[in-house]
Amino acid sequence: MERSPDPVRDEEGGARTGTIGVAVVGAGYWGPNLIRSFEGSGRSTLRWVVDTDTARLKRVEELYPGVGISTGVEAALSDPLTRALVIATPATTHFELAHRAMDGGKDLFIEKPLTTSSRQSALLVERAEACGIVLMVGHVFLYNEAVRAVKEHIEGLGRIYYVSMTRTNPGPIRSDVNVAWDLLPQDLSIAQYWLEADPLSVTAHGGAWLTSGREDALFATATYPGQTLVHLHCSWLHPTKTRKITIVGSRGMLEFDDISPDQPIRIFKSPQELGRGEEWFPTSFLGFQSVARSSVLTAPPLPRTEPLRLECEHFLDCVETRARPFSSGHLSVRIARVIEAINESARTNGEEVTVFGGGSTPGADE
Repeated sequence: MERSPDPVRDEEGGARTGTIGVAVVGAGYWGPNLIRSFEGSGRSTLRWVVDTDTARLKRVEELYPGVGISTGVEAALSDPLTRALVIATPATTHFELAHRAMDGGKDLFIEKPLTTSSRQSALLVERAEACGIVLMVGHVFLYNEAVRAVKEHIEGLGRIYYVSMTRTNPGPIRSDVNVAWDLLPQDLSIAQYWLEADPLSVTAHGGAWLTSGREDALFATATYPGQTLVHLHCSWLHPTKTRKITIVGSRGMLEFDDISPDQPIRIFKSPQELGRGEEWFPTSFLGFQSVARSSVLTAPPLPRTEPLRLECEHFLDCVETRARPFSSGHLSVRIARVIEAINESARTNGEEVTVFGGGSTPGADE
């Protein structure tokens, strides 16, 4: 199944002269959001949507008349007006598709994870740099204004004791990767951004209840420089979608809840500053609850710009200026090393695995 873009989407058609031609490969779970974002940007022209599912392509035809559709990527790769390829296919296909795109000189936006091994990710980064190709990875939470606001407040929390990160869904259950590769790239990228460091070592336990050998829930602890602990809980089996992070420091605490529509960030006094005076002698259960809540200092107001829109605009900036993206392939290589170590620990009954603390590195010999 294939239909070329309508001429109005060509530069010769004059509708979007000077914009960046984009092809989105993959119209499944996350692909429709990328399609919407690049079609909605005044700086890009969505020229192609590629997917092996013809029902999805028919839906694209209905929603975006004139966009080229194809069940194969060849048409988009050979289109001289397509400057960038956006890959949102199963993670195990990213490596081959990225190489084919680079063969055609296309800039690349690849959804996380970049690949399913640090070795493959490093090879893509090396080739992209050698060819002068922009390679950006979809770590959308790095473009979340609340996540960026937390970064501004971290210094005020003092020495960071620990960070607790929970990312759960009631599915979808993926068949290409385990839950670590699916969900942990986001939290690991956030931790790296906030702490400005990579973990020294990790321990993990997980369960593969639905499919043997592929974990669908996992609990990990990463030790960062300064003895900061980061606890990671990810699951496809949870009854609710949760995106919550708690930071505990020597001078204060902070909670980030991406699902909260009104107060995604709340900042709290540290336990040492609460005191034990008269206020800690409640005479009722409701009184006790109000005391327990009294540690909240502030819930700063935030703009609510869609993170994906900011991410896509940043990619277009990089295509135009040839700058290295904020969520670059280099970040993804480091994250892949951490996930490899987490998977190794989970499959050796929680043994501690060194990541960036010296010694052997998981994936180094692949």
